Amino acid sequence: MTAFVQAHAAWVAPIALVLSFLKSLAFVSLVVPSSLVVAMIVALVKMGDVSIWPVWLAVAIGAALGDWVSYVLGLRLKDRARHMWPFTRHPALMPRGERFFHRWGAMSVVLCRFFSPLRATVPLLCGMFEMPATVFQVANWLSAFLWAATVLLIGEGVLRVFG
Repeated sequence: MTAFVQAHAAWVAPIALVLSFLKSLAFVSLVVPSSLVVAMIVALVKMGDVSIWPVWLAVAIGAALGDWVSYVLGLRLKDRARHMWPFTRHPALMPRGERFFHRWGAMSVVLCRFFSPLRATVPLLCGMFEMPATVFQVANWLSAFLWAATVLLIGEGVLRVFG
């Protein structure tokens, strides 16, 4: 596996972008465990002996794009999103996300990146409640770069301890 990753190291950043995008996308993020995504990305970086900087950029861009798509889905779906999976199966997700959104406003975009259960709902709610696009995008992109740096550093630290 290590030889394969080393031979195809140029694919580590694009794969990290796709995984990060899926992790941040409403609905999909509930079935793509964030810790698993981070562990996979860090392991690929280490096995491929790849620079962390392009991977950090890819992870941040993927996360921001995933939240952006979720925001647009919220704008388009509005209240219909409440009647879709996973919210029909997990009815507490939406009210919990709403309380969080109303309490923290634009800061909810930043905070939800670091709290897995809310990650799937807050960007969607931002769109549903028509948060101004500029406010959302500033919080989205800044938090994506902060989150990417944080999780990659934590992932690398864990690998050093247990790897």
